[in-house]
Amino acid sequence: MARLATAIALSGCPSAIAAEAPKRVVSMNLCTDQLAMLLAGEGQLYSVSHLAKDETGSVLAKEAASFVTNHGQAEEIFLMKPDLILSGTYTTRATVDILKRLGFRVEEFQPESSFDDIRVNIRRMGALLGREARAEELVREMDATLASVPGRQAGAPTVALYYANQFTSGRGTLAGEVVNRAGLINLGEKLGLEGTQKLSLEQLVMAKPDLIVAHNAYAAPSLAYEAQVHPAFRAALSGKNLIDIPDKYWICGAPFTAEAVKLLSDAAGRAGNK
Repeated sequence: MARLATAIALSGCPSAIAAEAPKRVVSMNLCTDQLAMLLAGEGQLYSVSHLAKDETGSVLAKEAASFVTNHGQAEEIFLMKPDLILSGTYTTRATVDILKRLGFRVEEFQPESSFDDIRVNIRRMGALLGREARAEELVREMDATLASVPGRQAGAPTVALYYANQFTSGRGTLAGEVVNRAGLINLGEKLGLEGTQKLSLEQLVMAKPDLIVAHNAYAAPSLAYEAQVHPAFRAALSGKNLIDIPDKYWICGAPFTAEAVKLLSDAAGRAGNK
């Protein structure tokens, strides 16, 4: 922190309010990273978090390679001298508080739990970056993808979302919204679950879902995914179908979340035709 104090004394603090579209933007959160990459003008976005370059969690990992990496530390962000800092509401709180006290303009984004939330955050990001027209273009593209997916039909299959450590998504979650928009029934909602909750292997087997969506992000064995190699889990798949959709498509709410809807709908359609 000594270097930070020295830098403050030598450089002064940036204005808290930008008079025009920001020219040097730093994002510290995977979800704001990706929205900013989709929306920012040439040279406007300077740095993204290290998570943006992780292909297991970031749809835009290749694009992120062209930006400076940050690890969400106050000192490194300060020395980048941004005129706008983007973060999530749960992003390293100590760093956010320090940067705000230093006078930096920090804009925080709530996690999305619906496509309406995604539209709000796309438009807000567009306004912050002075890229409103681009934001509307992305919203139109997302809505066109959603419109291309058939709605729920009678007899729609029930889908169990099954993540690491036996977690699932219920009502009020972005993943649950994806399932609903894909025309399917979310087992989590069917069981009355709210938010992200644990779904034991016993509950999963007893519920007898038509389809199971599960993705193992690791090539090597992992305790987080031990339920997915359990004989009971394999038995639950007997005569059913396992759908593998990478988590990165619905970790963050963005235009590409509509692709998760299409991927799920298409996979369910193929499963039903077997």
